[in-house]
Amino acid sequence: MATANSSSSKPCVIVLGGCGFIGRNFVTYVIENDLVSHVRVVDKVPPQTAWLNSHHKKIFEDPRVEFRSANLIIPSSCQGAFATEELKWDYVVNCACETKPGQTDPVYKEGIVKLSLNVAGEAAKHNVKMFVELSSGHMASSDKAPHNEDSTSDPWTSVARYKLTVEKELGEIAGLNFCVLRPAIVYGIGDRQGLAPRLIIGAVYKHLNEVMKLLWTADLHLNTVHVKDVCRAIWLLASRDDSKGKIFNVVDDGDSTQGLISTLISDIFGISHDYYGQALSMMCKADMSSVVEEGNDKHMAPWAEACCSSGVENTPLTPFMDQELLYNKHLYLDGSRLKNLGFSLEVPMLTAQHLLEIVHDYADMNLFPRYLIGA
Repeated sequence: MATANSSSSKPCVIVLGGCGFIGRNFVTYVIENDLVSHVRVVDKVPPQTAWLNSHHKKIFEDPRVEFRSANLIIPSSCQGAFATEELKWDYVVNCACETKPGQTDPVYKEGIVKLSLNVAGEAAKHNVKMFVELSSGHMASSDKAPHNEDSTSDPWTSVARYKLTVEKELGEIAGLNFCVLRPAIVYGIGDRQGLAPRLIIGAVYKHLNEVMKLLWTADLHLNTVHVKDVCRAIWLLASRDDSKGKIFNVVDDGDSTQGLISTLISDIFGISHDYYGQALSMMCKADMSSVVEEGNDKHMAPWAEACCSSGVENTPLTPFMDQELLYNKHLYLDGSRLKNLGFSLEVPMLTAQHLLEIVHDYADMNLFPRYLIGA
């Protein structure tokens, strides 16, 4: 049992949604770098069923790591997530969020706004030094200039719309020290919703021995950031007083585009790719729901077939792409505010090697058909 932390000891941290993609990597980061005296992982999903790889499982078995089950939408469960007799919480990192695509507005409102305000209010009651809210980078679309934190927001995804509401309301909570991170597309070990669906689609076209066709053009900005750098940014901002009340974009230096991502995926799987182009894509936009449904139908069955033929009996991975992520919307972010605090990137740009790490990790867990990797 952990003992109360004194002012001279390492911080005690709560990671909400700590079994998720960013959460598990953040827990790994603080444990591997010996940054905390105690970390409480709070999640609805227990580590045993969260598809952790062997390394993350070992991290979660560290004596400094405690798991507590909670449904943070329920106020009493939220209070229980923070409850302690001996510990003083220093930092609270909120990675918990309803991220499943295609949900109704009430589901997103409850799973994003209500959840975030519940935990932020509880953090204020515990007088934490910093509450870190993981928001969304999908706050505006322009190909003219990267979007900075002070520019007008016009979110184009459901998650981003409700996260913007959260951002505005955090400042109304009395006594809350907080900062907000708006990451680009986050990728890395454990990714299932960032670049992973595009990787799975590449694998499907390898299985089909067909050309991978994409909407729009290669120039579409789809900025990225490695999960390691998101974790490093969380820790930096949590520990700095000059981050209070501020919003920070978190993005790498590569200015990733659909062209770069598709080229890397094509190289990994030994396939060819092409684009429908602006004119034909605009025609598709008139009946986008049917186009997306047809595309998902085309990908799902071959993916299931490939998994079955290689002995992958159960996997959380899917080629499904939600409609709102397939419009001609640019994710183009300015990360200079974070850099002005002295932040430097460990992974400055997306490479094929970084994508291969994701695929190989899943193949090692028997969640991805290994025969599809490579030319």
